[in-house]
Parts: sequence; C-alpha cells; structure tokens
Amino acid sequence: MNMRALLAVVASAVLAGCAGQPADAAVGVFSSDNPGSVNVYWMTAPEGLVLVDGLRTLSDGRRALAGIQATGRPVVAIVVTHPHPDHVGGLAVFHHAYPTAPIYADAVTTQTVRDDPLGFYALTHQQLGDDHPARPVVPDHLLAPGATVDAGGLRLETAEFGAGEDVTAVAYYRPDTGALFAGDLVGNRVTPALLEGHTCGWLTGLDQLRARFPAAKRLYPGHGAPGEPAALIDAQRDYLRTVRALVRPSTTDASPGGREVTPDEQRSIIAELDRRYADHPSVASLPDLRQRNIQAVVGELLAESSAPVPAACRP
Repeated sequence: MNMRALLAVVASAVLAGCAGQPADAAVGVFSSDNPGSVNVYWMTAPEGLVLVDGLRTLSDGRRALAGIQATGRPVVAIVVTHPHPDHVGGLAVFHHAYPTAPIYADAVTTQTVRDDPLGFYALTHQQLGDDHPARPVVPDHLLAPGATVDAGGLRLETAEFGAGEDVTAVAYYRPDTGALFAGDLVGNRVTPALLEGHTCGWLTGLDQLRARFPAAKRLYPGHGAPGEPAALIDAQRDYLRTVRALVRPSTTDASPGGREVTPDEQRSIIAELDRRYADHPSVASLPDLRQRNIQAVVGELLAESSAPVPAACRP
C-alpha cells in the first residue's frame, strides 16, 4: 500500500470514531470508551481544523490528538459547549499541541472553569488522578451571547442557553452545511446526568434550540451518535418528561413517604426506566447515577410545586 492510500485508510478510520459511530464526510469524531463515552468533533476550516469540546481525560485527549494529526491539518480554534469535567478535562492536550489556537467559551463556562464553584474538577481529579487536571485549561476567547465566531475562516453562529444539563450551554451552528453542535443539551440514546436539578430549564432550552436553528440538517451531541435534529431533540425531551412524570407521584403528600421518595418508590422508578431505556448507557461513571438523578428531580419538583412553571415543563 502506497503512502497516499495508507493516509486515506487512516483518515477513514479516524472519521469513524472509536465507539462504533458511522463515518461522516463533513465532521471527524473521537468517542471515548464507556462508561461515560464523550465526543470530541473536528471540522475543516479554510485555515485548518476547528475542534468542538475537549474530552474528559488527558489520555483520551492524546488518543484523539493522534487521529486529528493524521489529517495533516493544524487545529486553528477550539469551541467549548459547557464546563462539565468530561468536556474540558482533556483541553490541555490540544492547547499544548496548538498553543496559538483560541479557545472560545461563554462567560459562565469561562468563570466556572476558572473557579470550580461546585468542586467538580477537584472531585474528578481525586477520582482519576493526574489523568484529569485539578484545574483545566481556561478558555481565552470570550463569547458574547448570540455572537458569530470566525474560527479559522469558518463562520459559526452561536446560541447561549440557561441552566439545564449544566449551569450553561452554548450551541454552535455551521450555516453552510447545517451542522449543529449542541453539547450535552442533546444526547443520543444515553442516560443523562440530571444532578443539577434543572430539567425544566433543559426542556425550555430544547424548545429554544429547535426554534433558533430551524434549518439544521444534522445534530452532533456531546454523547452518542449524530442524527436528524428534530428526532434527537424530541427524544431528549421525551426522556426528561418521562423522568419527571415517573418521579412526580412520589413528591405528593399522598405518596407512601410523603414528599420524600421511599426506597420502594425509587426501585420502581428505576425499574421502569430500565424497561424503557435499557439500551441507554450512562454519560458518567457514577454507579448510582439514576438514584442521584431521581433525588435531584424530587428536589426540583418540590420547589416547582409552589411556583408557576413554563409550559414546556407542565405535566
């Protein structure tokens, strides 16, 4: 096999990713291993490659970097969708390899990465050791809400959303191809983390995402395979509404534990989630993620019981 043919085979394998995802001619992807598989994407710009997010660990970053470098094009910009550890922990690898590439993020993401207000990075560093830095690389180019970014000669439209899966979310849209990068605002056939108790904000954000980018042709999620935008948004909305509907009866005064979910209620909710979503791997390595999700939604629904909620969140 000559060198040109060898490079073509390597590039094809890289675009197919590392978790069985299909190749996409427009976007490259590396997917870390389960549990908690997470995606980093790259797309071709006039001046090189633009990366979306930075993976969880330094070792995952190095594995992805090998595939990125196999394209023969430099990374000229990195855009960050949100500040959760599994999307910024490996940024240091890409920043070290391409130190002049700007790293774009909104103000909330930038401040969160800098200050770690909830201690997420310290906790992840404690769990994973030196494979996850105690302080990830801080984005150095601040995005104004709704700004358009010129990333290496590639035009990206942005939209900022409030608290949902994380304290903030930024979507990046490429109007010339219809590619929409939604981070963890949308997952594909995965069990999400509801730990921050903002499922109502998340549902509202999904409606806003659909309205903001109606011409999107393909959606690239933070976890799971890319797909048709309306179908992925609908599936994410259905999952969140299902969890809320299953948890809600356990928050009423008439439930066995009053307003506290009992162990039997929790087991029943988990059993129904297992029945409906048996093929949805967890986005996190937490063995008790579903239990934590239920407790977070209980607290959220109790807070909502004394206040009006948006239409997207009503039963």
